[in-house]
Amino acid sequence: MKKFILFLFFLFLNGCNSSNIPPGFSKIESIEPPILLDIRYSGSDNFLGRTVVGYENPKNVLTNETIKALTKIQKILSKNGLGLKLFDGYRPQKSVNNFVEWSKEISDTLTKEKYYPDEKKDSLFFKGYVAEKSGHSRGSTVDVTLVYTDSINYGKELDMGSGWDFFGNKSWIDYDSITDLQKNNRNYLQAIMNQNGFKSYSKEWWHFTLINEPYPHTYFDF
Repeated sequence: MKKFILFLFFLFLNGCNSSNIPPGFSKIESIEPPILLDIRYSGSDNFLGRTVVGYENPKNVLTNETIKALTKIQKILSKNGLGLKLFDGYRPQKSVNNFVEWSKEISDTLTKEKYYPDEKKDSLFFKGYVAEKSGHSRGSTVDVTLVYTDSINYGKELDMGSGWDFFGNKSWIDYDSITDLQKNNRNYLQAIMNQNGFKSYSKEWWHFTLINEPYPHTYFDF
């Protein structure tokens, strides 16, 4: 009897988890070969310096169309001993609202040295680094980099010349004052993403949006 009750409870939990993901979305873990996940907004290593509202138990999901495109890219990269690492995928609107609230707290500059050393906090909106609406909330935008997948260097990031979410010219795609190796790594990431259905954002080398995204005007908050 106890086993039967536990079995029903297991089914109930699975049902709850599934119902929290709306139709048209799938788990990122379904991609093969697997993408490494480093959901930085769920911890403290991000420009807020803390867990972002909405990321306490993040939904690692994307639209089905985005999952399909990333699966194709992963298969191509795997032939060269490479793969993608994902920093962020779907982002609830409540999380974006939390970014806005943070930006208004001018005295909170805990992460300035690492994430925006050359920018004034009150200019981040004006310069396009933070916005009140984000493509991530539409479910078809990703923040990614390239990593090695061979046994010796597994998970090691390729050098892109700046860290993820660094607010400044150094993160711009066409920034020229980096090494040839860093330029080549950036160019390869841009090429593999752009040739397989994604468009870039000029100020963030890691940011890509599916060109034919299924929900171009919907900002989800599940």
